[in-house]
Amino acid sequence: MRLTILGCSGSIPGPNTAASGYLVEAEGFLLGLELGNGTLAQLQAVADPFDLDALVLTHLHPDHCADVSALTVLRRYHPAPPYPARPRLLPLYAPHDAPLRLANAYAPNETERATTDLTDVYAFRPLRPEPFRIGPFEVVAVEVDHPTPAYGLRISYGGRILAFTGDTGPCAALNELADGVDLLLAEASWTDSAERPAGVHLSGKQAGELARDAAVGRLLLTHIAPWTDAGAVLAEASVEFPGAEVVKQGAVYDV
Repeated sequence: MRLTILGCSGSIPGPNTAASGYLVEAEGFLLGLELGNGTLAQLQAVADPFDLDALVLTHLHPDHCADVSALTVLRRYHPAPPYPARPRLLPLYAPHDAPLRLANAYAPNETERATTDLTDVYAFRPLRPEPFRIGPFEVVAVEVDHPTPAYGLRISYGGRILAFTGDTGPCAALNELADGVDLLLAEASWTDSAERPAGVHLSGKQAGELARDAAVGRLLLTHIAPWTDAGAVLAEASVEFPGAEVVKQGAVYDV
């Protein structure tokens, strides 16, 4: 199982860095996780977007899904789409209201919003707590603590496990999600402070504590906002989990 970082900037794109976007690959199956601002450009640098076999959106904040609109344009209007060699409908796993929310983001005005429908482009499938399969992967989606419905993901393949927190504050569900995984991809949007609002994001310290308590094999930190000192976030995490790393756009990790 291979993880590629398309973008890792938290909340907004940063200087020369896209927002949240990742690829997970095994057996030639290409699974997209998130498609935030700027990530479609990065995807085109490493793969043909038509080669995506499925896409998962953990939640529907723009920094995790804004480029779905751009992907829609590509899949609808490319002059030489690879249909029928590739499926016309891309499986898209997301919170239950994704069809409406993504259509609203795509529509340019109120008149078109009334009739916009993306089901000619995507096969929408709601995230759910029961384990399910996406290609060669077994996936578990766990609801986490964020201002909008949001999920963390536990992805298994070939005896190896990758967990992705998505966006979340500390919550009991994260302990189940991360328990004993080989690689934990954890958001760490800011440094630790008692003044941080609850139920929004993890600090570097909290991400490190999660990795330590869950006995994970490797901790990768992502979703650090451009206005946050990544070195300070890493330092906090490393106190709790020595060997923690901050991901870089374009980096590839074997799980």
